[in-house]
Amino acid sequence: MGLRHQAITTAGLKCVSTYTRMVAIARQHIRIISMLYGKNIAITREQYQLSASGWFRIADTAFSIISISRKVNFMAARAIWSGIITFGMVSIPVKLYSATDNKDIHFNQLHKDCKGRIKEQRFCPTCDRKIEYDEIEKGYEYSKGQYVVLTKEDFDNLPLPNKNTIEITSFITAEDIDPVYYDKAYYIEPEEAAKKPFTLFMRAMNEKGMVAIAKVSIRTKERLCCLRGYGGTLMMSTLLYPDEVRVEKDKALPDVQVSDKELAMAESLIDLMAADFEPESYKDGYREALMSVIEAKLEGKEVHEAPSAAPAKVIDLMDALQASMESIKAKKTAPMPTLAKAAKVSKEPEAAVAEKKTTRKRKTGS
Repeated sequence: MGLRHQAITTAGLKCVSTYTRMVAIARQHIRIISMLYGKNIAITREQYQLSASGWFRIADTAFSIISISRKVNFMAARAIWSGIITFGMVSIPVKLYSATDNKDIHFNQLHKDCKGRIKEQRFCPTCDRKIEYDEIEKGYEYSKGQYVVLTKEDFDNLPLPNKNTIEITSFITAEDIDPVYYDKAYYIEPEEAAKKPFTLFMRAMNEKGMVAIAKVSIRTKERLCCLRGYGGTLMMSTLLYPDEVRVEKDKALPDVQVSDKELAMAESLIDLMAADFEPESYKDGYREALMSVIEAKLEGKEVHEAPSAAPAKVIDLMDALQASMESIKAKKTAPMPTLAKAAKVSKEPEAAVAEKKTTRKRKTGS
């Protein structure tokens, strides 16, 4: 399934519960884009029929609008934080953006009987009534049922020196950071007037082959972070504190006997499977399977269950390693179908020409 098809299907499902709003927003976007491009883009009434194919047409139209909008920065990324990077006595005004996008398929909770969407309400059991958001405060429970109340002003006035600052404390090599400490990725863009110091900072760090360790306050937490170059982009990865990591690094391996032959076989298998990491070659199989089920239901088709995997058999470890190696070797030595087919096609015209020449010689000789 293509990415466009997935995006169209996901957008179509979201449109079902917000049909009227979708039409209004789509028409408004089209009017704006029409003014930008000087063209009249029309949406017919038939494009909004409430059939399965109609929802795909709505989603396809919305997808096209979003694609055009991105080209004119209509849906520019929104900064989640703005402040400065302090690099010695140098201050670089920057903005912080999220570098990743969650592609999970989201569902709404529906009432089983009427299929109406479930709404969660904030309820106070002491007052026995529903309360509004502006009636809520935050409290830290220091004892059972006893709270210290903190207001918005208390959070805003926290005595943090790096509240709006990414304060660089040291430079290290990236290999010094164990991957278990990496949390979330962001990217940083400089303000217009800070492009020169920003570029200087990145070039110096890249040429030294080092990354910067810093502290920054994001939302309600002071985070340890790492700044590193990623091509022409400055990445910021938040890091976990040691007390947030639950894995024991010094934990010993299980006390079992492994022979030298088994170890050598396992190492040979690893060598055979060694390859460059190409993230584009991997796909989310669960998401694709889930989207195929959703599409089938939209089109009114029957959904077939996938066959269950056979239970794993307990076999000898050496036999399993040997079978794995033979399987991988067979895959690597097998001829490429496309190349073999191309070679066959390229030989066919030569054979045909040779046959024609032979026929002409026979005719001339007779």
